Amino acid sequence: MTKSTFKLRSQQWFDDDSNPDMTALYLEKYLNYGLTIEELQSARPIIGIAQTGSDLVPCNRIHLQLSERLKAGIRDAGGIPIEFPVHPIQETGRRPTAALDRNLQCISLIEILHGYPIDGVILTTGCDKTTPALLMGAASVNLPAIAFSGGPMLNGVYRGQCVGSGTIIWQARKLLAQGEIDYAEFIRRVASSAPSAGHCNTMGTALTMNCLAEALGMMLPGSATVPAPYRERAQLAYHTGKRIVEMVWQDLTPAKILTRRAFENAIVVCSALGGSTNAPIHINAIAQHAGIELDLSDWQQLGQHVPQLVNMQPVGHYLSEDFHNAGGLPAVLNQLLNAGLIHGDTLTVNGQSLAQNCTEAPCHNSDVIRPFDQPLKQQAGLKVLTGNLFQSAILKVSAIDEEFRQRYLTDPTQPGCFEGRVIVFDGPEHYHADINNPALNIDEHCILVMRYSGPKAYPGSAEVVNMQPPTALLNQGINALPTIGDGRQSGTSGAPSILNASPEASAGGGLALLQNGDFIRVDLNQGLVNVLLDETQLAARRAALTEMTPASQTWWQQCYRIEVSELSEGGVFKNMTQYRNIASKTPRHSH
Repeated sequence: MTKSTFKLRSQQWFDDDSNPDMTALYLEKYLNYGLTIEELQSARPIIGIAQTGSDLVPCNRIHLQLSERLKAGIRDAGGIPIEFPVHPIQETGRRPTAALDRNLQCISLIEILHGYPIDGVILTTGCDKTTPALLMGAASVNLPAIAFSGGPMLNGVYRGQCVGSGTIIWQARKLLAQGEIDYAEFIRRVASSAPSAGHCNTMGTALTMNCLAEALGMMLPGSATVPAPYRERAQLAYHTGKRIVEMVWQDLTPAKILTRRAFENAIVVCSALGGSTNAPIHINAIAQHAGIELDLSDWQQLGQHVPQLVNMQPVGHYLSEDFHNAGGLPAVLNQLLNAGLIHGDTLTVNGQSLAQNCTEAPCHNSDVIRPFDQPLKQQAGLKVLTGNLFQSAILKVSAIDEEFRQRYLTDPTQPGCFEGRVIVFDGPEHYHADINNPALNIDEHCILVMRYSGPKAYPGSAEVVNMQPPTALLNQGINALPTIGDGRQSGTSGAPSILNASPEASAGGGLALLQNGDFIRVDLNQGLVNVLLDETQLAARRAALTEMTPASQTWWQQCYRIEVSELSEGGVFKNMTQYRNIASKTPRHSH
């Protein structure tokens, strides 16, 4: 398309000679900081920069500097940049949990893109939930949109050892519990994992979601893994700025990129990455906003058999800087394409297909990115479980290490199965207060259950299912017990937890019925998790249930609890996902 054949959306605000009074009203205040009438009436695309960086969001703060390069690219391509803030989300700073704000940031973006004179938008992604939140909003609005990550931190090093952000916390807290390090040393170790600007340098939720944004086609090829301080990150900002202007003239919208086949690619790629257990929640949520049918059964069918190729913490050795220098996501896509596991014909934001972008992508380190026939794990996909306690839950198969497998999954009479005595915790406060209580008699045959930590109960769903054993067991060399919960766990944790149980306990899920001393049988062969009680016993307990959900502390928490769906459904607001192609619905005038 060209200027002569395409009417820019922003011209309805700034250059409508059929309504001069409203045009003048819209124009005047945008002139007061230096923009000119000539610019705003020049039929040049207005490009919004959805700014997620701030002092509150250190993982995305680099976007405050990178936006200048985005603006330079926009200007050089003939566009006019307008930077605006969206609601902040910082995974490690927000209490009770950043999950409360993913949908709020999505709403913020949708309302801005619908109500203001914007023709295309750059989504500044990075920290865990900023990436899905902005993609959800862009999918609903359907303006030309491109994602641009701030990039991961440089590798962390402490006393000569590789230290991964997030992952070091789960390692160091065991040492602290055992008395091998003190509080000051614990803080020093964890702090060493954040050596530069950028988001987590492990294959946690942040890097997983930015890689999947690239795999979906919503980010320039090769850009997900570039470390934040590298010069290439600022260069990519410039190219991203130029490209979004071209996308406006091409009317290249998310609806043309976020197809069913693109989401199938994302599922396969997540397995190959050894990606975060939070990915299904976010990818399923983006799909719902895009109007694409996708559920957990797709993750089982498409992703379970895929090998893990990327050797990165928390279920590997290396960090993001190593991954990028080994070839990054394009090298992984190239292997998956050659193996026939992904669709090469899906469209991406640069106007080319996924195959065109990665066919020649080399791998420079075969220990970081393993050859397809020498993977880190043969089957790395998420396993979907069901039973009489929940309709669905997931298990990250690649997180099952040899120690855990030998202890729980190698009974010669029933390999892949185990039973355990239940120890129930009603939220993380209960766990921290009681995990070392000798009266509970927790031994290696126990299963720890965390309930009332899902989206309605917490609210927002908390990353608390990866519970460490009591100190007495840690001292015996037992580093992990089986854990089950209706909340989540950090993407930087390598614990083999059964999590995201849906429906959650506060919404009638079976975890609410459990009592200490019950026995649960886990059968990974059949994908079943059942408490060993009959239906009569379960019905009697259900009849005696009392409300356990704490009171909402803010009005937003109350709204969130009313509207949010189960984690298995993406934790979305179902009424909200009905509104699609919002950009085609011109808002009414303000005066």
